[in-house]
Amino acid sequence: SSKLSFSSQAKMSRPVQARRLEGVDKNIWVEFVKLAATYSTVNLGQGFPDFPPPDFLKEAFTRALSGEKHMLHQYTRAFGHPPLVKILAQLFGKLLGRELDPMTNVMVTVGAYQALFCCFQAFVDEGDEVIIIEPFFDCYEPMVKMAGGTPVFIPLRPKAPKDGKLMSSADWQLDPAELASKFSERTKAIVLNSPNNPLGKVFSREELELIADLCVKHDALCISDEVYEWLVYDGKEHVRIASLRGMWDRTVSIGSAGKTFSVTGWKVGWTVGPNRLLQHLRTMHQNSVYHCATAAQEVVAQGFQREFERYGKPDSYFVQLPKEMQQKRDQLVQSLVAVGMKPIIPEGTYFLVADISEFKSDVPDVPNSDEPYDSRFAKWMVKNKVNASALFHRIYHGVFVPSLLAVLIRASSGGNTTSGQRPHPDPVLVWKKPGHCLSPW
Repeated sequence: SSKLSFSSQAKMSRPVQARRLEGVDKNIWVEFVKLAATYSTVNLGQGFPDFPPPDFLKEAFTRALSGEKHMLHQYTRAFGHPPLVKILAQLFGKLLGRELDPMTNVMVTVGAYQALFCCFQAFVDEGDEVIIIEPFFDCYEPMVKMAGGTPVFIPLRPKAPKDGKLMSSADWQLDPAELASKFSERTKAIVLNSPNNPLGKVFSREELELIADLCVKHDALCISDEVYEWLVYDGKEHVRIASLRGMWDRTVSIGSAGKTFSVTGWKVGWTVGPNRLLQHLRTMHQNSVYHCATAAQEVVAQGFQREFERYGKPDSYFVQLPKEMQQKRDQLVQSLVAVGMKPIIPEGTYFLVADISEFKSDVPDVPNSDEPYDSRFAKWMVKNKVNASALFHRIYHGVFVPSLLAVLIRASSGGNTTSGQRPHPDPVLVWKKPGHCLSPW
C-alpha cells in the first residue's frame, strides 16, 4: 500500500502546457489527412504532387547517395550547404536585380514551414501586430500567436465578373483604404503570400506597390511567402515584392524546393533577404533545428544549377511544369462546372476554390452540432460520394463563408495516384445531373 501511495503522489498535478500553446492545438491537416486515410481516398486537399519529380533530379539524388562523396552523409554548414546557397544567390540575385552574398543573404531551412516559424520567432514580440491577408495558409495565425503577437486580418474582397463569366482569383482584391486602416504603430509585419494558397491569386505589381508603400510609411517588415513562384498560369508575371523600391531592406522572401521541384518530402526551403534581418533568423535556426539534410541540399543545388543554365528556355522545368499544371487546372474547372460547382479560376498554385452552395440540400444536418456547412460537405463528400478528399476553407476570419471548398489541381490526370488507386479518367467525380449522382471512375 505504501508503494501505491507513493505512486499516486508521484503523478504530476501541475499544468505542463506552456501558455504559448493555448488555442493553437487544432490542425486542419491532421484531421483531413486522417479522414482521407480512413476512407482510402485520393487526397485532393493537401499540397503535394501525385507525379514524380523530374528525372534529372531523381538521377542526381541516386548519384549523391551511391557516389564516392561520403561527406554528403554528414553535417554540412548549418545555415546552408555551400553549393546550394551559392546557386540560390546567383539565381535570386538575377531575379531581384542585385548582388547577393550567399553566406549572409541566403539561409536554408527545413522547408518553407521552418522559415516561416523562424521569421515569427525572430521578429515578433508580445504586443506586436502582424497583418495577415485572407484567405491564408493555415499556419500563419498560430505561429504569430505562439510568438506572442496579435494577428490582424484583412480580406481579399471579390468583385463580380462581367458577362456571366466564371470568377477568377484576380477578381479578389484588397480594398486600399481598408488595408491602410490595418496599419498602426503596433504593426511589426505583414505576411504576403503570392501566388496565394488557397485562392491561387497572383498579386499584380500595382497591388504589391500598394502594400510596399504602406510598409515603408509605417516602417513594417514584409514576410513574403513565395513557395509557388514558378506555378503561375496564363502568362501572368510573378513580381517579387523585395524588388520594389524601399522593400529589399525590410523583406524576407521564402521559397521551397518541395514546390519548385515537386519533392515536398525532402523538406528543403530557404530565406533570401538583407543580412540585418537574416542574422536574427540564423540565431533562431542555430538554436532550434541547427542543420538541414545535406544530401537533399546537394541535389537541390544541382537542380537549380541546371535550371539557372536553362532559365526561360523551353526545356526548363520551370517552364514545363506550369504548362502541365495549367492543362490540369482547365480540366478540373470543366469537371467542377459539369457537376454544378462554380470554380474560381486560379492564376497560380496547386489549388482551386469552388462554390458548393448548390449542394446544400444534399448534405444532411448534424443534430446538436454547430459544424459549418463547408466542413460537413467536405466530410460528406469523402464518406458518401467520391473517392477523393478536399479541404474546406473559411475565407474571412471569424465570419463564416459556408460555400467554398479548396481542391487540388495536381490530380487532374489519368495517371496513378499516390494512394495506389487505379488510374481514373476524371480528377474529381462524375456527378450526373440531376441529383448529382456519382458514377464510377
